[in-house]
Amino acid sequence: MAAAAASSTPLFSPCCAAATAKLGAACPSSYGSRRRPCTRRGRLSVVAVQTGPQKPSPSSSSQAVTESETLQNLLKREYKYGFVSDFESFSIPKGLSEATVRRISELKAEPAWMLDFRLAAYRRFLTMVQPTWSDNVYEPVDLQSICYYSAPKTKPKLNSLDEVDPELLNTFDRLGIPLSEQKRLANVAVDAVIDSTSIATTHREELMKKGVIFCSISEAIREYPDLVKRYLGSVVPPADNYYAALNSAVFSDGSFCYVPKDTVCPMEISTYFRINDKETGQFERTLIVADERSTVSYLEGCTAPAYDSNQLHAAVVELVCEEQAEIKYSTVQNWYSGDEEGKGGIYNFVTKRGRCKGRGSKISWTQVETGSAITWKYPSVELLGDDTVGEFYSVALTKDYQQADTGTKMIHKGKNSRSRIISKGISAGKSRNCYRGLVQINSGAENAYNSSQCDSLLIGDNAAANTYPTIQVGCISSRVEHEASTSKIGEDQLFYFQQRGIDHEKAVAAMIGGFCRAVFENLPYEFAHEMDALMNLKLEGSVG
Repeated sequence: MAAAAASSTPLFSPCCAAATAKLGAACPSSYGSRRRPCTRRGRLSVVAVQTGPQKPSPSSSSQAVTESETLQNLLKREYKYGFVSDFESFSIPKGLSEATVRRISELKAEPAWMLDFRLAAYRRFLTMVQPTWSDNVYEPVDLQSICYYSAPKTKPKLNSLDEVDPELLNTFDRLGIPLSEQKRLANVAVDAVIDSTSIATTHREELMKKGVIFCSISEAIREYPDLVKRYLGSVVPPADNYYAALNSAVFSDGSFCYVPKDTVCPMEISTYFRINDKETGQFERTLIVADERSTVSYLEGCTAPAYDSNQLHAAVVELVCEEQAEIKYSTVQNWYSGDEEGKGGIYNFVTKRGRCKGRGSKISWTQVETGSAITWKYPSVELLGDDTVGEFYSVALTKDYQQADTGTKMIHKGKNSRSRIISKGISAGKSRNCYRGLVQINSGAENAYNSSQCDSLLIGDNAAANTYPTIQVGCISSRVEHEASTSKIGEDQLFYFQQRGIDHEKAVAAMIGGFCRAVFENLPYEFAHEMDALMNLKLEGSVG
């Protein structure tokens, strides 16, 4: 087994940050210095605090103050998805009990086997305690103060939008997800979920012509029970963790997709999750199955109103990839992150896992995390079959008082299995951003290979970034490569752009775009063309 790693050096600034010295990296003497190899395991912790005397600014102090104020004003731009929709809804009383679980199952007209699944998960949940091992700091979630089911009163007919409340349609129009026949996206099938229920799924009939099943998980439980029973909980069992057990007991809706053998899904499939009710948590369940030699690409988006209290989002995503099948799962997570003082925002506690069961199968996760007050998730891949491939591409952005503890797990069990990890963390304001990763190569995974690249970018003097890489190798013929870097956007680089007639806003955008390019290139076109604008909106004003 061969291993390689790289320590933290400031790529953007010739001035060392305190954490750089703490990690033992030398201060580079020029732009583009090489990273030093490092064999240490465990935690790499970086805090953007300047040490020693700072050299005078190339610009005057008054000009610097003006530029700082301009950037801070840009940072306070309004979250444009923070509106609340006014429609009639039905909600069950707040609180979590066995009666709550039974009521949810009753409202969804589920078969007995599904109720049994929920009750078994709830009983297991009662034996567990809320985890506290992440870097995130928050008050324990009061599960008795949450409403676990809220749905619009007017339900649509199957395959029809005739009875949907016009306000619901208007909501998704405002979000850029038109559902009406005249306006809906031509090349993307969308399952629109608001609070606890799916209100519409587009292009179902066209997909069925190819044998592709795409519908809400509630409809799949009733219409395709054998498929759901076979795969539900097979990748993420209820006992996996605290929030997976909670989700298994109370999940309300989500998406189901099954792609039959020898089929390429004719269009992108997508789910858009929207929270509207202030006191409701969202607990969706997504299950995607790619049968032998099939291919599917899935897009996921989400937003929520700008409430001044926190809300819980605890989802479970399961991917199953049979022999020579491929699933590409892309997420742009833009939940409300709270105001600049850290008030409000979504607690995003999610379990996402894929299983490459068959030989030559492939699962690729691509995520851009820009929202949520707190993010806690690790999209992972179990590489069971020989010649399987797992990929993870991630940009995690935090600003103001956001916290993120995210990363991935690559579990190698099959021979010649390969995995690749590219993680980009960006920390601004007073936020904390943590990458936590596991690469595990079992004894039977002969000739397995992993390449990991974890880079952190610090903006401002109060942000923090931590990295926790764990590598477990049980096979001597395998190879693992890991490198990490930490960089900081500084005053010198911004001045360099300014000398060439490029203002601060565009300068920051250029540096961020280059930093994130390796991840953005792996997003589907429907998301990729929006990413630069989204990142600019989130990051503008973070330097000052």
